Amino acid sequence: MTEHILKLNEKYFEAVANGIKKFEIRKADRDFKVGDSLRLRKIESEHNQFTCNEIIVKVLYILYHNDFPDGIPEGYCVMSIKVIR
Repeated sequence: MTEHILKLNEKYFEAVANGIKKFEIRKADRDFKVGDSLRLRKIESEHNQFTCNEIIVKVLYILYHNDFPDGIPEGYCVMSIKVIR
């Protein structure tokens, strides 16, 4: 299993941290797999800079364009996630 380090806008970061947002939509430019972890690093919107905050989530399920061509653009994926730390 792989850990992917990703930037996340503070608005969405807070929604993940609060348990409201349980999915992540990303370009499928990495080899995302079920069971991988995502280290989501909070980005301050105004200055587009990292803060010290991060969350680690586990990928539970992934949908790709081929799974739902009318809803997911080619080259993107939707991942179901769960906060683990």
